[in-house]
Amino acid sequence: MPTSRLLWWGGIVAAAAGAVLCAAGWYGVSGERFAERQLPYLASCTVPGAALVVAGAVLLGAAPARRPPPEAEGAGPAEPPAGPAHPVSGGPPLRVPGGTLAHRPDCPLVAGRADAVPAGDARLDPCPVCEPES
Repeated sequence: MPTSRLLWWGGIVAAAAGAVLCAAGWYGVSGERFAERQLPYLASCTVPGAALVVAGAVLLGAAPARRPPPEAEGAGPAEPPAGPAHPVSGGPPLRVPGGTLAHRPDCPLVAGRADAVPAGDARLDPCPVCEPES
């Protein structure tokens, strides 16, 4: 059995057992009037139940997400996504006053900013987000 299934089912079982213990602890505490008679229920059910719920959540978080099945043999590779990897714009590179990066006009870091000006002949590093052409 793959490790991811063990983590998934272990997390489900731990969280469910913790929920049952928390419910049993609540039921026991609700029937007692005095605090000193409620402590055994807290110590034996509610606290371990809460710990199991947290442990189950950690195990479920550690289980990798399910992936689609691999391609059938002979089906060939999947088609690449349409369009370029980075936004394409035909305008001159922009920069912000005092900035050290050149941006495409449609870069999300400068889009809509009134203080963005053309970069001109200034030597600027390319933006790592939009990667303008040199």
